[in-house]
Amino acid sequence: MKEKTDVYLQKGPLLIYLTLLGAIFLLVGSALLLYFTKGVKKITTTDIAASEKIMGLHFTPQERKMLQPSLVDHRQAYESLRNYSLENAIPPAFQFNPLTSLDTTDSSPGPLDWPLDEEVELPQNKEELAFYPVTKLASLIRSRKISSLELTKLYLDRLKKYGPPLKCVVTLTEELALSQAKRADEELAQGIYRGPLHGIPWGAKDLLATKGIRTTWGATPYKDQVFQVNASVVDRLEKAGAVLVAKLSMGALAMGDVWFGGKTKNPWNPKQGSSGSSAGSAAATAAGLVGFSIGTETWGSIVSPSTRCQVSGFRPTYGRVSRYGAMALSWSMDKIGPISRTVEDCLLVFSTIYGPDGKDLSVVDVPLQWDPTLDVQSLKIGYLKKEFEHDYPGQQIHLQALETLRSLGVELIPVKLPDFPVNALSFILDAEAAAAFDELTRSNQDDLLVRQGEGAWPNIFRQARFIPAVEYIQANRFRYQLMSKMAELFKKIDVYVAPSFSEQNLLLTNLTGHPAVVVPTGFTDKGKPTSLTFTSNIFQDEKALLVAILFQEATKYHHHHPDLTVLEKRTSSPQKEMN
Repeated sequence: MKEKTDVYLQKGPLLIYLTLLGAIFLLVGSALLLYFTKGVKKITTTDIAASEKIMGLHFTPQERKMLQPSLVDHRQAYESLRNYSLENAIPPAFQFNPLTSLDTTDSSPGPLDWPLDEEVELPQNKEELAFYPVTKLASLIRSRKISSLELTKLYLDRLKKYGPPLKCVVTLTEELALSQAKRADEELAQGIYRGPLHGIPWGAKDLLATKGIRTTWGATPYKDQVFQVNASVVDRLEKAGAVLVAKLSMGALAMGDVWFGGKTKNPWNPKQGSSGSSAGSAAATAAGLVGFSIGTETWGSIVSPSTRCQVSGFRPTYGRVSRYGAMALSWSMDKIGPISRTVEDCLLVFSTIYGPDGKDLSVVDVPLQWDPTLDVQSLKIGYLKKEFEHDYPGQQIHLQALETLRSLGVELIPVKLPDFPVNALSFILDAEAAAAFDELTRSNQDDLLVRQGEGAWPNIFRQARFIPAVEYIQANRFRYQLMSKMAELFKKIDVYVAPSFSEQNLLLTNLTGHPAVVVPTGFTDKGKPTSLTFTSNIFQDEKALLVAILFQEATKYHHHHPDLTVLEKRTSSPQKEMN
C-alpha cells in the first residue's frame, strides 16, 4: 500500500499537470473553434476602422455602427454567388469602348406620323383638358381648336395650384414655357407642324439638364446647380415642338419620393407618398398638371411611381435613349423613359427621344419597327404563372386581367424566369452609385441629404467602399449569364406579362436591360394600387408596347383620375413651395 502511495505521490504532480494542460488545450481549441465559426463571421467597428486606413477614409463611430449589418449582407451576397461556377470564357456584362464621342449629327427620326382623330372637340369645362391624353390634345392643337398658349396657361395654373400640396414641382419654367408655346402657335399659323407633340406641355424629372435653369437632382448639395447645356432628351422634345412647363421633383439622387422640398404626394391619396424616384413625374401626370412627363429608371423608378399614381410608364431597352445631360446613378443600369396617361402617349414620346446622339455611346442605332396592323394573335405571349398563383394584394384583379388578354385571342404560355439569386447582384448598383457620388462621401456633404439611416444613400455609399473589385466584376459575369438565359427565354416567346412587383422580375430585367411597359389595373378593395408589366426582348420594345396598348384599350383603367378637391384645402403659396 505504501508502495502504491509513493508511486501516486511521485506521479501525482505529473497527472495534475497533464490534466491542466488538457483543459487549457480544450479551452483554447474551443475558443479557436468559436472564433473561426462565429468570430470570423462577425464584423466589428474595429474591423471597419482598420479598413478605413487602407482606403484613406475616416468614418464616425455612429457611421461604423450603421455599416455593420450592411457589410454582413454584402458578404452573404458574395457567398451566395460563390455557390455558382463561372467558366473562364464568361465575360462581365459590360465592354470597353475606345471611342469617347462620335462625329455624327443627331439621328433621331422624330415622332411617329400618328393618325389624329379630327373629331375631338373641346369639352364644356376646359379643366377636363388637363386629363386628356396627348393623342387628343394633339388633335385639338393641330385643328387649332385650342392654342398651345391657352393649353400651356391652363397647365401652369394647375401647377401653381396643385404643385405645392403635392410637392411635385421643383422649378416652374413659366417664362420658357410661354415663349415655346407662342412659337408653336406661330409656326402652326405658318403651316409648320412638327408632329403630335407640337405645342404639348410637358414636365422633366429634375435630373435632366436644362440650360440656364437649375437642375437640383432633388438633393440639398445640388439645389442651386445650373447647367449651360440641355440634356439630349430635352433638346429632342423642344425640336418636336413640346413645351417645357416644369422641372418635377425626384427622390434625392434618384431614391424614393423624399427630396429637399419634402415628400412628393400621391394625388389619389395625399397621405401617401407617390413612390419614386420619378416621384414628381408620376404625380404631376396623374394630377393633370402636365400633358406627359419624362422619368428615369435604374431599379423601379418608373414602374413603382407609375403603379402608385396609376399612370402608364415605359422603360425602354437599355441603350435606346441617350442619357447625355442626365444625372448618372448607375452607368450600366440607368434608362430614360416617358410617363403618360396612356401607353399610346408613351409610344409617341419614345418615338421622339430614342436613337443615337453621338454623345452617349451606350445608345445603339436600332430603328423603331412600329406596325399598328400587327395581329396580336401572331405573337407568342407568356405569363409568369407562379407569380399569379400565390396570394397577394391585387391577385384577383390580375387574374381577371389575364382573362381580358385571353379575350383578345391571346393564348398565354406559362413561363418562368431563370433560377438564380438575383438580389445577390444588387450591390452592382450600390458600387456604381457610390462611384458617381464619391465626392459627397469624401467631403462629408452626404450629411446634407434629407434621408439618413441604414437604407439611405449616405450609408449605401459608405458601405460600397467595402465591395471588392473582384466581387463587382464577378457579379457582372453572373449578370452576363442571366442575359444569356433571358435570350433563351425570348426564343420561345415575344412578350411576357407579370405583376409589376413579382419576385425578382423588376431587378432582373433592370440588370439585363429589357424594356417594360407598366399599365395601371386599378385599386384593391383596401385601396392598394395595382399594375401589370409587359416585357419584351431587347430592342423589340414595340411588341411590349403593342400588347400593352391593346390590353389598356380593353380595360379602361386609364380613364379614371384622382379627385383633387382635397388638395385645394391644402393649397399654400406656390412661390414659397416651388423655390
